[in-house]
Amino acid sequence: QVQLVESGGGLVQAGGSLRLSCAASGRAFSTYAVGWFRQAPGKEREFVAAINWSGVNTYIAHSVEGRFTISRDNAKNTVYLQMNSLKPEDTAVYYCAASPFGAKIAGNLELYDYWGQGTQVTVSS
Repeated sequence: QVQLVESGGGLVQAGGSLRLSCAASGRAFSTYAVGWFRQAPGKEREFVAAINWSGVNTYIAHSVEGRFTISRDNAKNTVYLQMNSLKPEDTAVYYCAASPFGAKIAGNLELYDYWGQGTQVTVSS
């Protein structure tokens, strides 16, 4: 079992930055791949970024490429999503999720077994 808790969301002006954290508890978190997803009102949940178990490989969605980066600190059981140059269209609830397929990084929601409760990000224009 893995429990995930997101933090770091909030209200920011367009062009600003936020860093989201995903803190995990449970055994063997360092063997899991982790993804960030987001869901805006009335829209489906969409993939944002993913990182493999070691942190060496990452995959960023085209919509946020060049603005968002994902990283992890396995010693702290935490994964981060650094969001720069935020736009109003980035407004959503952001979720982190863990996949037991630690070497595989992908945007398929079905790969992820454990999900956090989400953190709200609101970008004002």
